[in-house]
Order: sequence, then C-alpha cells, then structure tokens
Amino acid sequence: MKHSYFRALCLLMMLWLGALSSANANSLNSIRVWPSPHDTRVVMDMASEAKFSYFTLSGPDRLVLDLKQTQLKTKLPIVIKDSPVLTKIRHSTPAESSSYRLVFELKSAQKPEIFTLAPTADGQYGHRLVVDFKHEETTSTLSNAIAAKNATAAKSAPQKASAPAVTTRAIPPSKIVVAIDPGHGGEDPGSIGPTRKYEKHATLTIAKKVAAKLNSTSNIHAVLTRTGDYYVNLNKRSEIARKNKSLLLISIHADSYTTSGPRGASVFVLSTRRANTEIGRWVVKKEEQSELLGGGGVLLSKNSNDKNVSQTVLDLQFSHSQTEGNKLALKVIQELKQVTRMHTSKPVYASLAVLKSPDIPSILVETGFISNPQEEKLLFQNYHQNKLADAISNAVVEYFRANPPEGMIVVNQSSGSTHKVKSGESLSVIAHNYGTTTANLMKWNNLKSSTVFIGQELKVASPSATSSHSGSTTSGSTSNTVVTHVVKSGDYLGKIAEQYSVSVSSIKQQNNLRSNTLKVGQKLQISVPVKTTVYQVKSGDFLGKIADQYGVSISDIRKANNLRSDSLAVGQKLTIPQS
Repeated sequence: MKHSYFRALCLLMMLWLGALSSANANSLNSIRVWPSPHDTRVVMDMASEAKFSYFTLSGPDRLVLDLKQTQLKTKLPIVIKDSPVLTKIRHSTPAESSSYRLVFELKSAQKPEIFTLAPTADGQYGHRLVVDFKHEETTSTLSNAIAAKNATAAKSAPQKASAPAVTTRAIPPSKIVVAIDPGHGGEDPGSIGPTRKYEKHATLTIAKKVAAKLNSTSNIHAVLTRTGDYYVNLNKRSEIARKNKSLLLISIHADSYTTSGPRGASVFVLSTRRANTEIGRWVVKKEEQSELLGGGGVLLSKNSNDKNVSQTVLDLQFSHSQTEGNKLALKVIQELKQVTRMHTSKPVYASLAVLKSPDIPSILVETGFISNPQEEKLLFQNYHQNKLADAISNAVVEYFRANPPEGMIVVNQSSGSTHKVKSGESLSVIAHNYGTTTANLMKWNNLKSSTVFIGQELKVASPSATSSHSGSTTSGSTSNTVVTHVVKSGDYLGKIAEQYSVSVSSIKQQNNLRSNTLKVGQKLQISVPVKTTVYQVKSGDFLGKIADQYGVSISDIRKANNLRSDSLAVGQKLTIPQS
C-alpha cells in the first residue's frame, strides 16, 4: 500500500514539475520582416523576455539564433523577396532540446545587431527580440525592382514594403532641397484611430503628395526620409536630410489624445523647455513611445576636442534653426487655416527629437487628430490629403520667397507640367507621384509603350485642361443641393456651418431663424454647394478607378448619376460630385 502511494506521489510530482516547466517556457508567437533601403529588420514577438545565443556560419552565409526554453507558435519557413541581405528564415535542430533554433539565410556575411525590447506602456506590443541587418545604399537594380513592386501595390495599404532610396538621386546644384519626413513606419505604426487606421499610412501618403507638389516647382527638390512602410530611426532621418543638403526638414504626423474630442491641425517647433501646452506634452510622450516601438538610436551628437567651442557653435546653430523653424511654422499655419480646422493657431513649442537637428530648421506638422473619428476619416480621404499637401507646399514656397537662400533663385514659377525621368523611375511610379494614371501619361506624351528613358521629359499634367485628372474631363460647374440636418446634442450653428462649408447667416436665412438657439431634433434645411465635373468614360475605366481618381466614393457617383448598376459604356458621360 505504501509502495503504491509513493509511486502515485512521484507521478504527481513529475506532472507538477512538467507543468511548471511548461509554464516557465517562453514562446515565439510571430515574426515580422521589415526591409528598407538602409537595413532589414526582423522583429520576433515573444511571450516573455528572450534568452538567446547566436553565431554565424559561412559557405553559405547564415545567422543561427538559439532561443532558450522556447516553443514555436508561428509558421516557418519565411521567404523574403525584397531584402538585399536576407532570403529566408527557417528552423533547424538545436543543440539543446528545450531550445528553438532559427536559421537566417543570408546573401553575404553580416554583423547583425540583436537586442530585446520591453513591452510598451500602452500594451500595444509585448516582449520583442529584434535582429537588424545593416546594408549599404540600395543598388539601382534593387531600387528598380522595389519601385515596380510599390507602384503595383500603391492603391492598397502597405504591409511589408520597401522602396527605392530617393537619397541616391542626383540633385542639380541650383535646386533648393527640402526634406519631407513621413512620421513612424514599419514596426512603429504611430497612433491608431477608432477604426484601426494607422498613422504611419496617412503620413506617408500626405508626405508623398507634399514632395510631388514641391518637385513640380521650378527650383525646389524634395527628398523623403522614407518611401515605404519601414522604420527609420531619428538619427537616420536627420542624416538623410543632411546628406542631401536640405535647407528645411518637415516631419508629417497625425495627432492623438486620450479622448476623442480634440480636433484640428497643429505645427510644432523646437523648444528646449517643457512643452507649452498639455497636448504638446502628450505628443512628446507619444514620440518617446515611438522610439520604444521602433527601437531607435540615440540622438545626434557632435564630438570635439574643445567642448566649450563645440557647445558654443551648437548653441548658435540651434538658435538659427529655431528662428527659421518658427518663420516656416507661421507660414504653414497661415496656409493650413484656409483648408482645415486648426487645433491651435500659434506654433506649439516642444522638445521633440525629430526637431533637434542643429543645422537644419525643422518643424513637425500634426495634420489632424487621428483619435477623432471625423478627422480619422478625413486623413485618409484623397481630396483632404491633397488640400493638406497644397497648404504645406505653398507655405514652403512662400517661406523661400521671403527668405531666399544666398546665391539661389527665389522660387517664383511652376514647372509642374513636365518631369525629367530619373534613374530607377518607371512610368507607373511617376504617375503615382503626380497623382495621375499611366494611361494619362501615355496619352499626354503620345507614348506607344510604358517604357521610359533616363533624361526623357514627360508632360505630367493635361496640356489642354485646368483639371489635373484627365483629358476626358469635359466641364465643371457648381450647383446647390438641399440637405436636411437633424440637430444633435452638442450641435451649434457654427459647427453645422463648418460641417457643410456654408455660412451661419445662410442657414439662419434659409430656416427663418431669429436667434442662434437650436433644439435637439430640430430639422434644418441647408443648401450645400456641390462642385461637379463631367467625365467621359474611356476604355478600361470602371467606377472604382474613376472614384479613386477624383477622391470621391463609388456611392457618390452612383447617386449623382442615378446608376442602377456598375456597368459603364465607353463615351458615357458621368457627373462627378466634388465637395
């Protein structure tokens, strides 16, 4: 009896120890790969902090990574097609049965940087193990392949994307260079809106539009700090601007807050003191969080044998940078006021890392609050993005008109109707950068194929129409449509007038209102101005393509034309409503 009892007790002890061992074991839950022009980052999501060892092998080149006491909870192998250094991640037999071995198959010998990242305070990410493979500037062959890949996927939200290294393009010495920095990217999504839209996607799209508009002027050249969905640390963003001899750095972001109420755009400039608004302090915390998400490096530092002289020079540079940054911020605010709601009509001063380039005047533009449901929707609308890009690019032009660089021609004319083809560009990439289609470029330039050559000059706007959409646009007009607005809690006349882009007096007159007092449930008739364009359907057109071209919804086109189906006929004329 005692013997049976002892055997049962031993069995229970073994089961308990096994369960305890299993509970203490780590797990590899997912793997994400982020190729960029500068490096390839592999991020592994772990259940707890990773304990690991690694070594490299040659013939062929490999990195072998052993994760101690770890189980696999994701799929392998992973094949990587768009990295210049990494081709595959697979499993192999570990030296210890309790470990899990990953093998990174490489194209050449590498010295990887491997480090852990702690869970983020907001719970968005848990424990992570990061492997960074640094590589030199992307070759032209790789740039061409990635550019074609990006152009094909341009209409969808990027997942694991990379892009041509725009920093390698030759810039004429007479050009004024401006760096446009799309905030966040890759492992760092930035803020996330109520419908789970990512800030990093909105900032990239808006930044590309700003760059395209600046590049369409006679003597401004814009460079992007990132051109795809990948992470660029703060050192690298400043380095890209500096390498291209940029005179300004403009970082594009979308604001967020703990509540959904705040709305409007803001412009941040550098201050070494505490941020002067509560929202500003929140943004500083958010940017610090972004560095944790992306695992960014330390800020730029300068070494000198004479620390006192070095500090004096830096102080002078910072002073100049802050003064010029403030001038630019005021111009941007002035332009943004005309196209969108402002959260604050004065520059916000904050100690943000991206603004701390002592030699480059820098500003950070918060284009709206992605945490606000209405503004989250606006930030992803093509029409609103174009308005924001117009405002920012106009402000840059006005800044250089008022502050012309020494020895350079002041920006005073547009040459946006032509584009000279550069190395690595394809017709589809050029079309995307100018907000048009490959078909339009072929038509405007009488091209028989989509092949283009370096140095070739292309017309990138319709030569015969003020509309930049298509030669098939035949006319435009403005009409009014009457809508019924039911007053909701929190509504007031100014808010409703802004919503429909009309004046308060027009609402009062149309509804015979003698005061500004409204009641919940009250119905107001509002005449809303609607701009319309008549579009003639071409071969290959479909409703989704036309809707995207004009920044409207398919349902808007259906409603404006009383369409009962999505079938279109070549030559058919469609009324395109545009607010």
